[in-house]
Parts: sequence; structure tokens; C-alpha cells
Amino acid sequence: MSDANESVDTVGTAGPVDTGVSVVDYSDRNVTLDAHEDRWAWRARLRRNPATHLAWRTAVGIFGSLVTVGGLVMVPAPGPGWAVVILGLVILASEFEFAQRWLDFVKHHVHLWNRWIMSQALWVRFLVAFATLLLVWAILWLTFVVLGVPAWTPDWAAQHLVRLPGVD
Repeated sequence: MSDANESVDTVGTAGPVDTGVSVVDYSDRNVTLDAHEDRWAWRARLRRNPATHLAWRTAVGIFGSLVTVGGLVMVPAPGPGWAVVILGLVILASEFEFAQRWLDFVKHHVHLWNRWIMSQALWVRFLVAFATLLLVWAILWLTFVVLGVPAWTPDWAAQHLVRLPGVD
């Protein structure tokens, strides 16, 4: 391809299809980004010195991993679990090429999902939204059944929650 920003989706198609996700060249199998690949001068300077590069990579790796793992812990509960996982991947991808590949994989599949859901009839979109809402409600209910109503819940809300079947 002549343009690095050109987008293609060749899965299940006869030819290139614009997906809105740019194609990235991953022929360089380095684990980390090279200094000349960095767009920020301060980070490129860190990469030129092996000691600061190692310290920076270690800090980014630890912080990005903690954010990603924290997001994975939050995934089963309603809330920002997947958003936190993606944020952790963004942090890791700022330094590590394997995380860039994972992030591109996630972007590609989220784009495919969005394209699919937007091509569906309005009633299908509402049905998917309603099913998602039911799933979130079921997970919240199960959380209250297993763990009980948290002590920090306001009294007016706790009075309503204890009326749910199985919630104490």
C-alpha cells in the first residue's frame, strides 16, 4: 500500500474495504518503540539513554499493567471496566509494541461491532440496548444478593433495594 494511513478490512471480503482503522506496519518485532519512532522529543531523549529508557519502560509497564488488571477486575461489574482496560492498553501502547498490536485489535473489533450495530434496524438496536440493560440489572442484583447492600448506600436507596428478592 502506498499510504500508511489507508484503511482496509480484508476479512471475508473480495477486496479492500474502508474500516476507519489505520493499517500499521508491524514488521519491526521490537518489544519497545525505538527513539526515532517517538513523536515526543522528551521521550525520545529518555530512550537514547539506556538507564533512563529502562526506568521509564519499567514505570510505564508497571503503571499500565496495574490499570489494565484493575480494569479486568472491574469488567464483570457494571461500570467502566472495559474503558479502564482500554486506558491501560493505551498507557502500555505508548511504550510497548505488543500493546499497540492489542490496542489495534480492540479498535478494529469495536469498529466492526459499531458498523454492524448501526447497520441493523432500529428495533434490533433497541433490543440489544434492552438486553444490555437487563444484563447490568442482573449483575447488580446478583452483587446485592451475594454481598448485601453496601453500608455507604443512602437509607432511602437501601430501603428500596432490600425489597428485591434475595437481597438482605
